[in-house]
Amino acid sequence: FINWLILFFFSGLIGRSWAMVFAAGGFKVKLYDIAQQQLTSALENIRKQMKELEESGFLKGTLSAEQQLALISICTDLKAAVEGATFIQECTPENLELKKKIFGRLDLIVDDKVILSSSTSCLLPSKLFTGLKHVKQCIVSHPVNPPYFVPLVEIVPHPETDPSTTERTYALMKKIGQSPVKLNREIEGFVLNRLQYAVISEAWRLVGEGVVSPTDLDLVMSDGLGMRYAFIGPLETMHLNAEGISNYCERYREGMRHVLNTFGPVPEFSGEIEQKINQAMSEKIPVVPKVLDARRKWRDECLTGLAKLKKKNE
Repeated sequence: FINWLILFFFSGLIGRSWAMVFAAGGFKVKLYDIAQQQLTSALENIRKQMKELEESGFLKGTLSAEQQLALISICTDLKAAVEGATFIQECTPENLELKKKIFGRLDLIVDDKVILSSSTSCLLPSKLFTGLKHVKQCIVSHPVNPPYFVPLVEIVPHPETDPSTTERTYALMKKIGQSPVKLNREIEGFVLNRLQYAVISEAWRLVGEGVVSPTDLDLVMSDGLGMRYAFIGPLETMHLNAEGISNYCERYREGMRHVLNTFGPVPEFSGEIEQKINQAMSEKIPVVPKVLDARRKWRDECLTGLAKLKKKNE
């Protein structure tokens, strides 16, 4: 990893967060954007965040905020930005045509060694990368928002991705302190969103059918399942809640199948139920920028504290 240069394509929220994670790991970082003002604003935002994190004792890595900031540069010229880069992470909005256009441009100017990675949360690698000359060097590295505080990264290969691209990406993510998982093949929603949407879907149905209020529903997760799942996953939970997986299945398979067969169809996520949930959430946290930002800051501080606790308990 000596002299690796990481390029982030576009300087929005995800690009800034990624830049901070890699700088904390001691890597040289370039932020590319077509708008100079956007880059200047991004650097100011990163500086402010790093200083606040340092003051609160939550700054990642062994380097000071100033040392990390010194590793980050900005660029509005694509060819100059790509020069010397060994890993390029695209962080543009979830728009297939926009992303394809960007990777098409990168495909024409990169060498045969650089890894081309996308932060997409839902677009399949086969839709993003098919037809590119450097398809073997292409991969999805999907972070969880906010990536600075939540370490999981889903690594999703294109069917033609070279195994070495997957391994190098995995090793790089480990090196910067993230928690990468390798998908053996692409699938709609990857793994995280498939699990997340399953939970959201049933949550929506339970509230819509009047079984539970929106606030109590959230409490079931934050003070129930979520407390377990912050440390162990659903499969280990099964393993520990009985004398192993086989014993759990023996005890509970019929009950699980009975309950699962009562699940309803995929919700529309609109109409009266949407209004009901929106009202409950807005009463708790008004949809006002200042209030939302304060709550997000509280969330991030909680996640940082949780990350420290998990590290301590390893």
